[in-house]
Amino acid sequence: MAAIPVEQALVERWRGMLALHARIQCELDRALHAHGVCASDFEVLDVLAAHDRSYRVQEISARVHLSQSALSRLIARLEREGLVERGSCPEDRRGVRVSLTAKGRALHGEVLPVQRAVLARTLTDG
Repeated sequence: MAAIPVEQALVERWRGMLALHARIQCELDRALHAHGVCASDFEVLDVLAAHDRSYRVQEISARVHLSQSALSRLIARLEREGLVERGSCPEDRRGVRVSLTAKGRALHGEVLPVQRAVLARTLTDG
């Protein structure tokens, strides 16, 4: 049996990671949909809830791996739904800070166990 070239092994590993990511995203979206959010919505809520403070949009973008424009649209929708609020950034008048509302904090608390259960089920070996 011939050995797999190193490059091919890397490609296969990469494709396996992509497949796992896609499967987890689908499962998260399906599980969270019952609560009116998708995986990307949850990621933004989770970042904002982590330290219970406001974040600059650029800080959120670096953590949720969405383009600036996609994140801006997502934040605008979450704001319309009353889950987050935007405010001016005292350090930079051009900047925007985003924080959870009480409704967003409550929703995050409701869906956090759902998201963690999907991660535990899909990422636990065995």
